[in-house]
Amino acid sequence: MQKNIINIAIALFDFFVLNLLFYMTYFIIENLHKEPIFEKLSLIDFIFVIVIIFILMIYEKIYRFRYDFWQDTLKIFKAFFIGYIIVSAILFLSKSQFLDSRLFITIYFLLGIIILPIAKRIFKKILFKKTHKYRSKTYIVGIPKEKNKLKDELKNNWYIGQIYSKDSYDNVFIISQALSIEQLNSYISQYIQKTTEVFVIPFITQINFAHSHILEYSNIRYSAIQIENKLLIKSNLFIKNLFDLIVSILLLPIFLIMHIIISIAIKLDDSGSIFFKQKRLGKDGKVFEVYKYRTMYQDSDDILQQYLQNHPQEIEYYQKYHKYINDPRITKIGKFLRSTSLDELPQILNVLKGEMSLVGPRPYMLDEESLLYSAKHLILQVKPGITGLWQVSGRNNLTFQERTELESWYIKNWSLWFDFVIIVKTIKVVLLKVGAR
Repeated sequence: MQKNIINIAIALFDFFVLNLLFYMTYFIIENLHKEPIFEKLSLIDFIFVIVIIFILMIYEKIYRFRYDFWQDTLKIFKAFFIGYIIVSAILFLSKSQFLDSRLFITIYFLLGIIILPIAKRIFKKILFKKTHKYRSKTYIVGIPKEKNKLKDELKNNWYIGQIYSKDSYDNVFIISQALSIEQLNSYISQYIQKTTEVFVIPFITQINFAHSHILEYSNIRYSAIQIENKLLIKSNLFIKNLFDLIVSILLLPIFLIMHIIISIAIKLDDSGSIFFKQKRLGKDGKVFEVYKYRTMYQDSDDILQQYLQNHPQEIEYYQKYHKYINDPRITKIGKFLRSTSLDELPQILNVLKGEMSLVGPRPYMLDEESLLYSAKHLILQVKPGITGLWQVSGRNNLTFQERTELESWYIKNWSLWFDFVIIVKTIKVVLLKVGAR
């Protein structure tokens, strides 16, 4: 009962924000023109637009399930995008006077996809983070290791609005790892009698089933889950390459300004070249030169050899993580560039040359090819990226094997939305200097 009340409260809040967006749009439009141009426009005139968006969000089951922030935001984007098409079509076909307000409609929808997710996140933070009282109670069945992992996620990811409870619960998660078919069926039968919601987590770690298609074979009571290699589909590659090109061109003016500032700083710190070029493995295993800002001293090799003689433990660390704990070769400005990942900025040129993508597996060094093992064929099928899942998932805190597993997962489960999420998370990682060295 409480769960339904909370879902209704979230829905009412969203509806309130949709109404508030009308007045925000009105304010912007009025300030863009010296004279009022929407004297006859009122909220009553606009309410059909708000209702369409709200119905689409209900259709996306936003108020039925507890999604995490990014999945919730994607569904909001879908509702606004489809809503914009529907509203535009209605106004065009009806030849309404409101058709003259296309600018108003456009600004409203653009504001909506930015403000609603943020407002909703703030509302849920107040609702769920400050107290556990309004969180949905969840019971978890599974082996201790995986069970604890999910318990920690429910505890830390307050946006979901769920918390572990073994006494009374609203829903049950069954983690299928190490369970036989008989055990799994038995657990489902047992808990479906106690709660209306039972979620089964299939233990196939390399596939994201969120966007998979499920086919039903009703005569034999089977369901088939479609699995695709997303980045081998030509239409997906075209969309990804077009996205890379457009974003890179838009970033060029910013890059040029930052390039001038960084170049001066490098020259003042240690005279020498501004760029550092290194041969890396690209798509289909082709070797290319990746561009970076120089972050090391000119005589870096001699400095490193002397350092390793005095610190042999660094050799063992490098073999595991392919990084040094304290690299003596790095200049003062180099430490800043690396900690902020600004040393990777020139790779926009690699993207424009078609050698790299904005998001993808990081370009591996030539001597790392033999260490990729079974992941080699998959990883080298796609262009390497300036940023990727590895950078936003722990970076230097992850082993080389964990890195290849993450990047294999990214390739198998690619989507344009996932690229967008990684870019946003990269900005956060750069600002907070998480996992950078």
